[in-house]
This record gives sequence, structure tokens and C-alpha cells, in this order.
Amino acid sequence: MDLMNGKKKKGPGDEEAAELSNTDDLMLAGRNINYAVGIFTMTATWVGGGYINGAAEAVISGGILNCQAPFCFATSLCIGGLFFAKKMRSLNFVTMLDPFQVKYGRKLGSLLYIPAFSGEILWSAAILAALGTSLQVICEGIIGERESIIVSAMFVMVYTLFGGLYSVAFTDVFQLVSIFVGLLMALPFMINNEHVTSPLKESVNFTIYENNTRNFTDKTVFGEIESPGQWTDHLIMMICGGIPWQAYFQRVLSSKTPKVARVLSYCAGIGCFLAAIPPVVMGVVYINTDWAALGETITKGGFKLAVPLCLSKLCPPVVSFIGLGAVSAAVMSSTDSSVLGVSSMFTRNVFQKVIYPGASDRTLIWVLRITIVANTLIAMVIAITVQSVYGLYVICSDLVYVLLFPHLVLVLYGSRFVNRYGMVSGFSIAFLLRVLSGDEVLKYDAILRFPWYQEGTLGKVGKQHFPFRLTIMLLHFAIAVGVTLLTDFLHSQGVTVDPLDNYRLSSRTSSSSSSDDSVHKAKVIANSAAVSYQPESSQVVIDNVKP
Repeated sequence: MDLMNGKKKKGPGDEEAAELSNTDDLMLAGRNINYAVGIFTMTATWVGGGYINGAAEAVISGGILNCQAPFCFATSLCIGGLFFAKKMRSLNFVTMLDPFQVKYGRKLGSLLYIPAFSGEILWSAAILAALGTSLQVICEGIIGERESIIVSAMFVMVYTLFGGLYSVAFTDVFQLVSIFVGLLMALPFMINNEHVTSPLKESVNFTIYENNTRNFTDKTVFGEIESPGQWTDHLIMMICGGIPWQAYFQRVLSSKTPKVARVLSYCAGIGCFLAAIPPVVMGVVYINTDWAALGETITKGGFKLAVPLCLSKLCPPVVSFIGLGAVSAAVMSSTDSSVLGVSSMFTRNVFQKVIYPGASDRTLIWVLRITIVANTLIAMVIAITVQSVYGLYVICSDLVYVLLFPHLVLVLYGSRFVNRYGMVSGFSIAFLLRVLSGDEVLKYDAILRFPWYQEGTLGKVGKQHFPFRLTIMLLHFAIAVGVTLLTDFLHSQGVTVDPLDNYRLSSRTSSSSSSDDSVHKAKVIANSAAVSYQPESSQVVIDNVKP
């Protein structure tokens, strides 16, 4: 399907699509995504193998209350549709980083590629890790987890090179149908299996084998919130951190109209929530299963195998084959989407805008292909190294939440309150504070310890029970705005502070804005430091575009 749909071209008479270069057309599918395909591909922004495997893993590890990602990402899609989708699409951006480069300039705006790149790559790694575990179960130990991830990455890399967003979007239709049909078909067989407690219990003695020692641990299906501060911190982080993603805005910007972009976001939020139900139930089934009777050794590190293991061991062969195929299809489609998104940002916002502004369209296409290869290899190495799929999901949102989300809000809704000084100051301090705060998934201890910090024991890193991510994100906002107001005051007093002294906004000298019709014809003035677009006859300030 990827190869076949990759050949699709924009239809004749589409003026907006005709204005796109071949490279941009590859990234945005000619801005021709409608409701039918859009709902599927927008939902697939989050729903993939990592989403499914990660949700089941979270339920097993901490209970349903600690499986926050499905609810949070569904909410983030709805918030994105309410406040960001229509505005971004109205201004005809090509990537998520375009408004940053319009505001801060090409070079400084490209600095925000760092958190965007990190988030997308970690997301790709989570998806590859999920596919690796599925193949490991399908092949029944013939190849190990590492080899499974390598094979998966190579396969994804090869077919991603042949298609653009056309390929990704149309494959997403097949992906979501496969997920819902395959997993829903499997649930009755799992629940009624003779080795599964029937009816499913809320609290069971779940047998875990650690170092060949048999330990009985009481597992509560709903779990409990051990640290309200940490739980709230993760909740807000994944909701707000689920918005600034190129994979999401690529769908928004490829929509036919701003209205379509908004409706697709709402529908995707609902679909995202519904798609989490089968893996959550599978997590509960996993806890209620007598794995010893099935000859399986269960360890905490093996929780990420929950979905493929349930499909393989608790279902008839035909149902198992369909279910595992559904998970694999979901992973493939999600991976090419993520890799294409991060490669698109590098090609347009770093290579074309900063490194080689005069690059031809053919050169850009080759750079895009090379970047796809490089990003796939990086994601593959991370997937092999990190043990938890759900942990990778958390890190993804963490980076974009602390470093990218504040600037997305400020550039689109408060451009008069942020300039280059504020951007550099806020970004640098927030990055430093986040690095010093430690990370459980990456397994390094905190140097900066907030209130309620819990020291690690038995070689484990300590825990921050204070909502430190929320604190750092709010500090990022405050520092960016505060430094902007200070430097603005100094300029009003005749004081200049080089080398960023050309930050003044053209929007302050222009009191007019164009009509909504001219907004749709706006083009990015990428080398401008002002937060505005310039259509043919007038200037459009981003602040004046309704969400």
C-alpha cells in the first residue's frame, strides 16, 4: 500500500497544491487530505504499536489509574483542534517549526528543532521497540529482541523512502481498521481462555519471576496513586506535551481547509481514546492469567511483551495471526509517519532555511531521503538500549512539553510578549533545569532536588514527587516574557543590546491586518524576524488570526 499510494499526485485545478514544490507536496500530500482519509490518519498520529503495547504495560505495572497516556493524548488532540489547528492551517505553514523561524529568524528558530527532533526520535524508538517485541513473539524465539528491532527498522526505512504523506495517510486507513478488527476479535477468546480467571478479578496474586525466584505480588487492576504530585505532573505534561508534534501538525497542514483540520482533531481525539480500550483490557487479562501453566516465565522487564504474548498464547492460531498482524501493521504505519515528520523538519527548517537556502528541489528530496535513513538508524539504536516502551512515551512528551510548548503558545497567541532575547533565555534556563532534575527512565539521579525528593535505594535513582516539570515549564513562560519586557523597556530608553538587537516586531508598526480570505493565500516569509505573513498586498499578524 505504501508503494502504491506513494505514486498518487495532486488533482488538477487545486490551486493551493499547485503552489507547493515537489518536496512540500511529498510532505503535505498537496494539502488535499479530506474527512474520509483524514480521520484515520489523524487518529494514527498517536495510535500505533507503541501506544498499544505501552498502554498494556502501564496497566500491568501500575494499574489503570497510572495508565495516563491514552486519556492525555486524546485530550491533547481535542485541545490542539480547539486552539491550534485552524490557526496553523489558515496561515499555510509547511511544518510546525515555520512560525518559530518567522518569529525568531531562520537560525535562531531552528534551535527549536532540537526538542522536536528528540521527541520524534524517541517516539520512533518506542514504536520500533513495540514492533521488535511483536516479531519476537511471532517468531517464537527464533530471533531475539535486538535482531527483531533491527529487521523492523530496516524494513520501515526501505519502504518509507518510496512514499510521502500520501503513502502514510492511505496506509493509516488500513492500519486502524486492522487494529480495531484484530484486537476486538481477540478479546472474547482471551477473556474466556481456561487459564484466565473468569470473571476478571480486580485484585489477584500475580506471579512474577525475578532471578529465578518466585515472588507473589498482590496486583490491583485499578492501582493507586502513590504520589499525587508526580501523577499530576505527568498528567499535565502528556496533555500539553502531546500538542507540539510535527506528526500531528503535518496532518493539520495537509488538510483541505482549516475547518477540516479542526474537525479531524476532534474526531481523532475520540478515536484515540476508543483505541486504548482493547490494550487496557489486555493488561487486565495479563494480570489474571496463570502464565506458569502456559510455560511462560514472567518478569517485570517482560511486561512490554503483554499484548503479543496474550494474542499468541490465549487465542486460536487464526485469531492470533490476525491480531499480531494488526499490531505489526500499526507499528509500520506509525513509524514511517514519525520518521517522515522529523526528516521533513530537518530538510525544510534546517537544511533549506539555514545550511543551503539555494538548494534545488531535487537536492532537497535527496536530503530528505538521507535524513530518513539517518533518523531510522538513530531510533533503532535507542529502541535497542531502552527497556520500557511506556517510558519512551513519557520522555517524548517531557522534552516537547518543557522546551517547545511554551514557545508554540507564545508565538501564536502572545507574539508581542516574546522576542529573541526572551526565547534564548527561557529555552536555555529551562533546558538546564530539566537536565539537572534527573530522569528515572534514563536512570540518572537528580542534581537539582525539589521538595519531597525521595532518595533511591538498591542502586535505583531517586524520585521527584514534586511537579517539577510543570514548575520548569511555567518558569520557561515567565523568563521568556520577563526578559522580553525588560529588553523592550531598555530599547525604549535608547539602550541597545547586541547581537540580537534586530528583534523588533514589524507588527508593532503595522496596525492593520488582512481579511480571512487573504489569510488563506498567505505565504511564509521565512527570513523575517516578525511574527507575520505577507500576502500580495497586506500584512497578516499571527495574533490576529482567530483560533
